[in-house]
Amino acid sequence: MYNTEIKALIDNVEKVIVGKTEVVKLLVVGILTNGHILIDDVPGMGKTMLSLALAKSINADFKRIQFTPDLLPSDVTGGFVYSPKTGEFDFKKGPVFTNILLADEINRTTPRTQSALLECMQERSVSIDGKTFVLPKPFMVVGTQNPVEYQGTYPLPEAQLDRFLMKINMGYLTLEEEKKVTIGQKVQHPIETLQPVLNAEAVLSLQEQVKNVKVSPIILNYIVTLVNSTRKKEGFRMGASPRASIALMKASCAWAFIDGRDYVIPEDVITLAYWVLGHRVMLHPKALVAEKTAASLISELVHSIPVS
Repeated sequence: MYNTEIKALIDNVEKVIVGKTEVVKLLVVGILTNGHILIDDVPGMGKTMLSLALAKSINADFKRIQFTPDLLPSDVTGGFVYSPKTGEFDFKKGPVFTNILLADEINRTTPRTQSALLECMQERSVSIDGKTFVLPKPFMVVGTQNPVEYQGTYPLPEAQLDRFLMKINMGYLTLEEEKKVTIGQKVQHPIETLQPVLNAEAVLSLQEQVKNVKVSPIILNYIVTLVNSTRKKEGFRMGASPRASIALMKASCAWAFIDGRDYVIPEDVITLAYWVLGHRVMLHPKALVAEKTAASLISELVHSIPVS
């Protein structure tokens, strides 16, 4: 049974995002764990609307950066600007100073600009010229990228990918769902009338409650064994880092909390394993030739490791 506040949040987002309950829940897992989400899907699937609907639902500040090859790090973080009135350099905050930041087509900008987000995502702060500026709470980056068009893109380095709690995708709608979406936007977009059901303070309180979800030694052993096995599994050229174990544990706690439980069960871990680990592993060329995927290899691991 869903936590009542979380149910209200999910139901509210689904007024805009039709037929994607699991995707909405995964995004909510991100905000509950103070994590970041990477959405990998083709254009027109609702990636922007998903993040904007979440921001509106929790009455949070929302900003969007369209990443392009000529974008500079200061365009993300901000910087010191000379003021003729005072004769001093004042700090002008960049768009990263928000609650939910949509990093749209994040792989279209250069590695130098991509790296401007590393400190923001990890330490929730911006350091410029020896001064540190703390970002608002809650803070969440929702990155998007197009998996089809690679011309003019710069693949995210492993260090950056590892800082995303999960990489998810929207997926196409069914025929009936697409009809509902189409007719629903005949007059105006549902996002225009969406009202908040929570606020930032409530989100911070929920984040603290998620920390109290219990993880038994058996579940913890299963999580760590699963992640550790990716480093030994034939087919993987690179396995997941210890950060993946932490991410899988936190995500499982949030998933349990969403379902109204104060303890994690094996199904929570199994449900989230691919979303948390899929972008943290690299396949061996032999696996690619054999038409193996990260999803299939992780599924093999999940079902081969006993929960004990």
